[in-house]
Amino acid sequence: MNKISIDPITRLEGHGKIDIFLDEEKNVKNAYLQVPEFKGFEKFCQGRRSEDMPTITSRICGVCPVAHHLASTKALDDAYGVEPTETALDLRELFYNGYIYADHLLHFYFLASPDFVVGVDAPPAERNILGVIQKVGLDIGKKVIKERAKGQKIISTLGGKAVHPCFGVPGGVTKSLKKDEREEIQAMSQEMVDFSQFTLGLFKEKVLEIYKEPILEDRLELYSMGLVEDGKLSHTGGKVNVVDQEGKQFTSFTGADYLDVIREHVEPWSYMKFPYLKEVGWKGFVDGPDSGVYRVGPLGRINAADGMKTPIAQKEYEEMFETLGRPVHSTLAYHWARLIEVIQAAELVQQLTADDALESDDIRNEPGEPGRGVGIVEAARGVLIHDYHVNKEGLMDDVNLIVATVHNAAPISMSITDAAKKYVDGGNVQPGMLNSVERAFRAYDPCLACATHSAMGETPLKVTLHDSNKRKYRTLEQGMGDGQ
Repeated sequence: MNKISIDPITRLEGHGKIDIFLDEEKNVKNAYLQVPEFKGFEKFCQGRRSEDMPTITSRICGVCPVAHHLASTKALDDAYGVEPTETALDLRELFYNGYIYADHLLHFYFLASPDFVVGVDAPPAERNILGVIQKVGLDIGKKVIKERAKGQKIISTLGGKAVHPCFGVPGGVTKSLKKDEREEIQAMSQEMVDFSQFTLGLFKEKVLEIYKEPILEDRLELYSMGLVEDGKLSHTGGKVNVVDQEGKQFTSFTGADYLDVIREHVEPWSYMKFPYLKEVGWKGFVDGPDSGVYRVGPLGRINAADGMKTPIAQKEYEEMFETLGRPVHSTLAYHWARLIEVIQAAELVQQLTADDALESDDIRNEPGEPGRGVGIVEAARGVLIHDYHVNKEGLMDDVNLIVATVHNAAPISMSITDAAKKYVDGGNVQPGMLNSVERAFRAYDPCLACATHSAMGETPLKVTLHDSNKRKYRTLEQGMGDGQ
């Protein structure tokens, strides 16, 4: 059997590779996404001071530090039995929607759109943001950078800096907005709303009209999972809702109840785990009514919600379902759902900053005694869970993290396998074929390193030693079996 490797895969956060295996007739038999990097944040967070956790965990990822920061803060709210003030909740919401706006724009323009605006068969040197700017024009390219900076501005205004903010504390936040800060953000919010609508229009023109058939054809019928608040799509509060392959309510949960709903399957070829619904069980990398696999992220959220929180986003939400049916099972529709969320984020920034209550000093309630706490938010890539056990001294006894891309690990693997079987001709491999396989995982906007860890409690390692004649004479192994 022959093997085709895409190593490294490109235009994603983190590192990974795809191995495609061919049978004797050069047809694709299977494909695997492997995550070769290891972090293990859960382990080295043990023994740390609980108040340091929002700062430590924001270092998990340089792309979504805000998500880890707020999930950690919410876990500490729960661990210390304290509810944030109303002002603190609104400030957190503003802070978070700045992140969603900036992050989703980054993904669409820099990571995803080269496949569509430039094309999967374009030379690699052109299949990037510079190639996109050549197609859409320099003025739009400048606008992308300027608009993404608006989201970063919101984060840095509240959190001190855009990449690793210091903002959330148990029971509240560290600061409110000054009058001039609130007015500055309010003034730029209309441009955010306008540009988010322009971006979705660009998607409909450059992607939907051209790639409508692939969008409809690349399907996985899975459960969908996402936070909802009063039935509306949420990123920071409410319950995690789960709907089945027909869009019917399956279950919902909050906090520590996630252990009653989710289990994790382990495969020997990846540091990633593969979550599934406990009640349904692990049936393998398959879709359909018997599969326990679920999706998270923009498509999972939009399927799990009854609507959006804001009017323009609601109108686009309805158009998406009218076009693709409900629920949407088309993997490439992640891009559509993501841009609807950009609109909601911009509208929420506009709504929130219209209220001078954001200038209030009532930004924190005092925490109580420590214990166990679970914080759940929607990272840009999906449901993010921080589960902490805090001892009486305020130190971390145990930490469990289930990050968004881990939830999506099985669907991503299934999508790349389907894409490989559909697009790769093993007897005549072309770069565009392999990029079509990569396009399948990019829909999920994966961040592969966030919480990869070994199920065996140690880092599996295999070292093969060769002599001067390149002959293997010894293999050393850790966590993989007995050494030789």
